[in-house]
Amino acid sequence: MSIEHYENFPVASILCPARLRAPILAIYRFARTADDLADEGDAPATQRLMQLRAYRRELDAPAEAPLSRWPEVFGPLRRAVADFRLPMPLLHDLLDAFEQDCGNPPYQDRLQLLDYCRRSANPVGRLLLHLNGVQDAQALAQSDAICTALQLINFWQDPSVDLPRGRNYFPLEDVRCHPAAHFDLQAVRDTPATQALLRDLCAWARTLMLRGSPLAFRLPGRTGWELRLVVQGGLRILERIEAMDHRTLAARPRLHKTDLLVMLWRAARMSPSSVRAEALA
Repeated sequence: MSIEHYENFPVASILCPARLRAPILAIYRFARTADDLADEGDAPATQRLMQLRAYRRELDAPAEAPLSRWPEVFGPLRRAVADFRLPMPLLHDLLDAFEQDCGNPPYQDRLQLLDYCRRSANPVGRLLLHLNGVQDAQALAQSDAICTALQLINFWQDPSVDLPRGRNYFPLEDVRCHPAAHFDLQAVRDTPATQALLRDLCAWARTLMLRGSPLAFRLPGRTGWELRLVVQGGLRILERIEAMDHRTLAARPRLHKTDLLVMLWRAARMSPSSVRAEALA
């Protein structure tokens, strides 16, 4: 999993089957570049939207059309689409979410935030399931739970970065349950109110992660092990946030090499029964 850059995307590793590394990297590069167009630099929102719309036109271009821009992205992606029949609506969903980010909209409640995650995170998991030939309803629901959890964990890890840039992913309905948090979020300062708010939101993310984690035992071989590490990585970040007493408005928690050892140990100890027990705890 890429902890430093595109946090909710498990990048192809040595655990990934060799035949899937090229399409996974093509999908990653597509999503990473679009995210950068929406998020990096100081361009105004109107210019970012224009770039994303040009990017979408390149996605929609016929396979035989010459690559005018981003050939390093769309060359490999076209091959992946052709070889694996990737569902195009999922790629468009990702672009929809990145375009939404350009407007920095407020989220009234958790349902609105979940709808954003449905387009910003869940397509990644569904594309990976497609590559592995897994398409049943239960697997899709579990994948959505994991991907949404990873996206939420990224939000609660990053308010020190997001809030100064005008991105506020805290659902207003949750903020109203901790009235003082509204002003503290605006000031980007940790207080008992923001800590209580983040404690609630991290618990929500953890519940979703555990709900989806049985999927790791549905996927074959090394892909299942890759997913175990993704799950453990997300849970470990939540532990890091808790260790900071949910003070993530001042600093961003990070994973280190020692955390990887913990994740590997826990991934090795995961079992269907232990996952069920955690989900019920």
